[in-house]
Amino acid sequence: MPHAITAPVKVLIALVACALVLTLGDTATFAGGLIEELKFGALDHDVPDLWSGFRAEPNSVAINVEALLSPSVAFLGGTIRPAVGGSIDTGGGTSNIYVDARWQYETPSGIFFGLGLGGTVHDGQLELKDFDRKALGSRVLFHIPLEIGYRLDAHNSVSAYFEHMSNAYTVDPNEGLDRIGLRYGYRF
Repeated sequence: MPHAITAPVKVLIALVACALVLTLGDTATFAGGLIEELKFGALDHDVPDLWSGFRAEPNSVAINVEALLSPSVAFLGGTIRPAVGGSIDTGGGTSNIYVDARWQYETPSGIFFGLGLGGTVHDGQLELKDFDRKALGSRVLFHIPLEIGYRLDAHNSVSAYFEHMSNAYTVDPNEGLDRIGLRYGYRF
């Protein structure tokens, strides 16, 4: 049986990863490279009364880290680009990593909207064994993020971020999991 990573270890991994990116990565490395923008945030974990409908997992915070990658395609006035990230739950609940296609539209006033579709892999339970956890039915799930934010200047932004993950009723059970919170972004 695999050993589960404890919540403090997950938080430590997230903080070390953030510190490495911020201290080892300079603007020149990212500006002409693969990463367009980095985002960090704190999300309320397994929020009730949203898409999945109820809370079963611990009432805790998930640390979200994401990189929007540079390759992009113009679409409907915005851009579609790859996003890679993860949300690490600090209370021992389900954590995940994801890859999305993210469409983002930016207004001249600095307000931006983002919507994505992708896949995620999680460490939660598949079948209902522990009633304090969601039964997600499959290890690989759909990941649907939604974001609205404000670009403070050419580099900095703040946003409200929502993410939903579920198997879209491709298997049973499909309890789904929602998170919502705030993020800070830095564009290179």
